Amino acid sequence: MDKSTLKLLPVGIQTFSEVIDRGCLYIDKTEYIRKMTKCSKYVFLSRPRRFGKSLLVSTLQSYFEGKKELFKGLYIDSVEKEWTVYPVLKFSMASAKHQDKAQLNSFLGSMLEREERKWGISSHSEYANDRLTNLIIEANRQTGRKVVVLIDEYDAPLLDVSHKGGLMDEMRQIMRNFYSPLKDCDPYLQFVFITGITKFSQLSIFSELNNLKNISMLPEFAGVCGISEDEMLTQMSDYLDDYSNTLGITRQETVSELKNQYDGYHFTWPSPDIYNPFSLLNALQDKMLKSYWFESGTPTFLIEKLKDFNIEPSMFKPTMSMSSSFDVPTENMKSITPLLYQSGYLTIKDYDRISQLYTLDIPNQEIRIGLMESLLPNYVSTSSEKGLSTIGHM
Repeated sequence: MDKSTLKLLPVGIQTFSEVIDRGCLYIDKTEYIRKMTKCSKYVFLSRPRRFGKSLLVSTLQSYFEGKKELFKGLYIDSVEKEWTVYPVLKFSMASAKHQDKAQLNSFLGSMLEREERKWGISSHSEYANDRLTNLIIEANRQTGRKVVVLIDEYDAPLLDVSHKGGLMDEMRQIMRNFYSPLKDCDPYLQFVFITGITKFSQLSIFSELNNLKNISMLPEFAGVCGISEDEMLTQMSDYLDDYSNTLGITRQETVSELKNQYDGYHFTWPSPDIYNPFSLLNALQDKMLKSYWFESGTPTFLIEKLKDFNIEPSMFKPTMSMSSSFDVPTENMKSITPLLYQSGYLTIKDYDRISQLYTLDIPNQEIRIGLMESLLPNYVSTSSEKGLSTIGHM
């Protein structure tokens, strides 16, 4: 194998056009895009952080903007005939973390202003919902086509304040106000796609948007984010050989190592084996096994919630649960399970059709070790006795 022929791995790249223009490896997810656009006008997808949601949103943006040249050789290029160009409004809430009420309002204002400049709009309203409504209507008027709205990481402003009751209520109200035009502007909208880590109830966040289709646990979208085992063995075959040759191990040993470390995710059942894409790409690039996902940050909200529910790392073990207990809105959760599942610290390992019970467990070795290394200090610092007993259980 000639290493010089290997495409660059898109480590850290979340923009579809950049992946294609730079000649990086792209795991073809465009079949899912076609399915999504056909299944509903309003679509919601929940997946853990760094699982490819932002790249998916960017791919949808390029698709709806009619950039056919970027999709050459991909699945959708063989089936799409029209390539209609739609006006696209894309908003990412990823940078709106650790903010108070004033900072969030300022962030939304700046984000709307950037979109308004693209359409030559000068807004004098101080209300985010009025400005978003005006944007949608004006984009429709200027182009004569219905508008596509893409919202990435919709819950980012809420996650790190979810343990602060009063502030949480204020932030929720601000975001509810911002999203409210998605219902009222229905006649002007072609497609709305929303991603996030957690589920918040439609009533509290999306107002009356009661036709939002949640595809997070639908089997046909099981592999929409992440890298399936089949995709790794076929589309990434040369990278597996490169890893094996560099470390002087067999291909079978390589697959076994990567599987044990980064595989094991299932977001529905049945589901293909899904690898953590961020960790897998980094491992193949660096030729080593590390806890890349954990090194990229342990969310504050998770640690606070674990403390609220008096959870020790040693208590993580297989649990049987109904989907109504873990695939639920997190703001009123009665246990830590929904947050752990939706954040990627627990995943589906089995399902019993008769009892309708899912078995949830830690996905893989990276998460098991990472939970101990990243979360244990938060317990040891408050109680050395509890810390020692936890280490004993480990």
